[in-house]
Amino acid sequence: MPYKTLISPAELRALSNPLILEASFDLADTAAGERTYTAGHIPGAFYLHLDRDCCGPLTGPDGAFRGRHPLPERETFAALMRRLGLTAGRQVVAYDRQGGPYAAHLWWMLRWLGHAEVAVLDGAWDGEMTAEVPAATPSDWQPGAPLVGQIDAATLLKKLGNVRLIDARAAERFRGEIEPLDKAAGHIPGASNRFFKDNLGADGRFKPAAQLRAELQPLAAKVVVHQCGSGVTACHNLLAMAHAGLGDGLLYPGSWSEWSSDPTRPIAKG
Repeated sequence: MPYKTLISPAELRALSNPLILEASFDLADTAAGERTYTAGHIPGAFYLHLDRDCCGPLTGPDGAFRGRHPLPERETFAALMRRLGLTAGRQVVAYDRQGGPYAAHLWWMLRWLGHAEVAVLDGAWDGEMTAEVPAATPSDWQPGAPLVGQIDAATLLKKLGNVRLIDARAAERFRGEIEPLDKAAGHIPGASNRFFKDNLGADGRFKPAAQLRAELQPLAAKVVVHQCGSGVTACHNLLAMAHAGLGDGLLYPGSWSEWSSDPTRPIAKG
């Protein structure tokens, strides 16, 4: 049975030939994740760097800022997956050491490529570690139709007030009390705040599906748009809602970093 949202360490150990991807990252020290991977990682895991492997150019053809972590070209990311040996139906397991936001971003990106068999490791790995970097066996895999949807800034602007918008940033950033990273403080008008770490229990694992469903049900709607600072931690909320059985929302990849870069777009505080 393929895993499509979360997978436990015990379930991962029982798998035959999974493609394991580590996505550990630190916005304040962008080399930190790669250092921890080099020091020791799950056997067989490949490392994907957020800026280098999972993002595209910061500006578009028109010169407009696309956000701090814009998506790469779909075929560019598909080519990377081919180099790492992805094949149709192969179980992918993504993990990080920050509670899952970067792994959830990979989960979304694999589904964006049409690959359904992808799950995030739930909690910390409790098995052996290795410093050995695995050898990849490239494949001829081709992406399929996206299993997830996204929305751009112009479309979102037109739809404000008619979609449920969920912001995954910490509450003080959402309220506009601080802004350590982006052009302006505040949030997109009409957004609700669901800090991504609220999806986790005290043990660092995702809360049970029934509990997540009870917490997230009030945020569910016919059209739900997820955003955060740069389109990464929003995927944690997308994963939580999918695991809770509340369906798939849309991702706004540019998120607050793109939105706040244009002074003509509306901003709310409080």
